[in-house]
Amino acid sequence: MLQSFLRSRRSAGLLALVLLAAACNRTQPEAAAPPTPAPVSVPGPDLMSLADSNAAALLLPYGRQYPGREVLLQTRHGNMRIRLYEDTPLHTANFLLLARKGYFDQTVFNRVVKGFAIQGGTSDRLTMRLSRYRLPPEIRAGHFHKRGAVGMARYDDEQNPGKLSSSHDFYIVQGQKLTAYQAQSSTNRKLTPAQFRTYATQGGIPSLDGEYTVFGEVVEGLDVIDKIAAEPVGTDNWPHQDVHIKMKVIQ
Repeated sequence: MLQSFLRSRRSAGLLALVLLAAACNRTQPEAAAPPTPAPVSVPGPDLMSLADSNAAALLLPYGRQYPGREVLLQTRHGNMRIRLYEDTPLHTANFLLLARKGYFDQTVFNRVVKGFAIQGGTSDRLTMRLSRYRLPPEIRAGHFHKRGAVGMARYDDEQNPGKLSSSHDFYIVQGQKLTAYQAQSSTNRKLTPAQFRTYATQGGIPSLDGEYTVFGEVVEGLDVIDKIAAEPVGTDNWPHQDVHIKMKVIQ
């Protein structure tokens, strides 16, 4: 469904300070350079080791060992707090891994369709390497495309009958408020009374229900979705001014 910035974090330099001794007029030795800190190692599978064939086997144990329930997504329009679902353990573990590894910090919202959804997780300036892998679907009847729902995109439907999810392209639903008739006629699934009420009062995209894995929802900062969705975009729906993403696990 639905890109791009780099963070340059380190610059190093050594300032040589030369002092003249007043009594003997001798130059003192340069101050020793502070030791270079070792790079921080983030637990979890190497991002280049993941493949369609092993994604579940590597990510599910990671999710059990390093669980997480919420992430904070920061943008220039404000922050969104996203709660991740426990019954989509593969997608949740994958999202946590990419957030902790810093992958999302190099990406932007690269596809914005007002009244539909905002999609992020891609960039044209990535320096972090990520293998090409997909995730088996975890489509749950109880998770639907209401406003604020967080799902994972997928591609190549003709060559992807199993509805495998993208590894990194996620979307957040903006949607529109719908009458019961509009909501039901746009999906092949039987909506529940609670879902009818939600689509009528909050809005969403019922046409996506049952087609994509929803693995979380925005629980704080829903207004940020509208601000990003209002960004002027090009013919490819990429905002003219990048909306950078910063992601961190908070619980």
